[in-house]
Amino acid sequence: MADVDEVHTVDPASEPMSRSRRFGHALVDRLPALSVTIAAGLALCVSFPPFGWWYLAILAFALLAWVLTRPSTTAAGGFGYGLLFGLAFYLPLLPWISGLVGALPWVMLSLVQALFPALFGLFAVLVRKVPGWPLWFAGLWSAQEWLKSTIPFGGFPWGVVGFSQTESPVLPLAYVGGAPLVSFAVVLLGFSVAAMTLEVIRWWRSDGADRAAAPPAVVIPGLCISLVLLATALAWPHVRTSGAGAGDDPPVTIAAVQGNVPRLGLEFNAQRRAVLDNHVRETLRLADDVRAGRAPRPMLVIWPENSSDIDPLANPDARAQISTAAAAIDAPILVGGVVAAPGYSRDNPVSTNSVIVWNPATGPAARHDKQIVQPFGEYLPWRSFFSLLSPYAERAGYFIPGEGTGVVQAAGVPVGVTTCWEVIFDRAARESVRNGAQVLAVPTNNATFDQAMSEQHLAFSRLRAVEHNRYAVVAGTVGISAVIAPDGRELARTGFFEPAYLDQQIRLKTSLTPATRFGPIVEAVLIAIGVAGVLGAILHNGSFVPARMRGRRSTTDDGEGAT
Repeated sequence: MADVDEVHTVDPASEPMSRSRRFGHALVDRLPALSVTIAAGLALCVSFPPFGWWYLAILAFALLAWVLTRPSTTAAGGFGYGLLFGLAFYLPLLPWISGLVGALPWVMLSLVQALFPALFGLFAVLVRKVPGWPLWFAGLWSAQEWLKSTIPFGGFPWGVVGFSQTESPVLPLAYVGGAPLVSFAVVLLGFSVAAMTLEVIRWWRSDGADRAAAPPAVVIPGLCISLVLLATALAWPHVRTSGAGAGDDPPVTIAAVQGNVPRLGLEFNAQRRAVLDNHVRETLRLADDVRAGRAPRPMLVIWPENSSDIDPLANPDARAQISTAAAAIDAPILVGGVVAAPGYSRDNPVSTNSVIVWNPATGPAARHDKQIVQPFGEYLPWRSFFSLLSPYAERAGYFIPGEGTGVVQAAGVPVGVTTCWEVIFDRAARESVRNGAQVLAVPTNNATFDQAMSEQHLAFSRLRAVEHNRYAVVAGTVGISAVIAPDGRELARTGFFEPAYLDQQIRLKTSLTPATRFGPIVEAVLIAIGVAGVLGAILHNGSFVPARMRGRRSTTDDGEGAT
């Protein structure tokens, strides 16, 4: 019987168990990298307000660099780690969305945003062998921030790294290149620190002869760190001087009114008459304080976005109330109103989100119609489709974007208006300043969110003030309202969810910063650095994909599975 072939059979029931074991081993092998990736995402999250531990952003990118430069991390693994990093960052950054519309929109938005760090991770792995990889990594990160701020539906700049740095020493770089340059500098610092640390560890672990023959290659990352610090040092005096009020810029007094709402939540729109009354009442209180000598007389007053959700151009009662407030304070009021657009009907309630200059003697005058409207809030793209996914979809408005220069004239002052969502986008404030704005007004409505969101939103205005060398006056329905100096300092601020006003002397500014003049060019250069890294990878590897990653392989160089 020895010549009879022995037949071996495989128990089908053992295959799932075998796959489970392989998955378990792979998970254990990758546990350090997975843990570090999650820690990096969380560190980046807490660098943003309300925590504001800005220095952890540098640590976050140093940790991410270690994961992406491991020999065992493949391009697919870079995508996966980048996705995990993005989820660990965005999920705890954006929970204020879920409190009002449920968990699904919050998770879906976080997942979509995490796809951009995932793309970064993929390309980072492909360029990591190119000499000077921290620089190429930073350029790739700039490219993904530009992409996430552009698509889909106009983009979502929330989470751009530069906005975590409003308390950081690198904030003056916004004066030179805006948020893109601040982001680039922070991630370059993190990647360079990682490169130096990894190189020193590698050198220390080598034998004595190798250490003596080749010192650690830290010149390029050290040079990158030095350039960031030098650029910051050169920009700082310009920002500090302007923030200190030096120069001959004319002083004016501007007030911001925070009338508050009866209660937070999506029911805000049902409270619109009460909200208008609150802002009228708070303005009358300011007028009483001015007459009593307890407050200086403002040249103009800024009300928040949606301070009059009743169309003040069509409703006589709302018109009368606002006129009463303007007459009492004897100054123009920038009123945030909802105005019916051409073609308005009950079935198609198209409207503009407008800021109207309301003169005490003549009533409504110049106006700014919000040009960048918020998808899924102020309007619903693909309404018939998204209405099937969530019952909250129908609560989205029917707002349409307006046109204009982004500047209104009030009491002879050219005021740049970036209404709430608009301040998040680089182009909005830049266009208003280039069109002559001497002060920035940011009327906003955070009544549908919470204090953490308001703190994050305020960071946008703080960076814009530095970026364009302008005082910024933020007026919110519930807060946080603030007056911000051109160096990013808060000169005055309100609490959250309380009626209050701010009455502050500022200076009108006319000079243009490098960021105002050349911001888009600076961003294009930063993106080009990332593209250059990809081209360098093609030349370095002989093709886009390194030789060791071509073809199908089951293991990586160090014996681990594909990561």
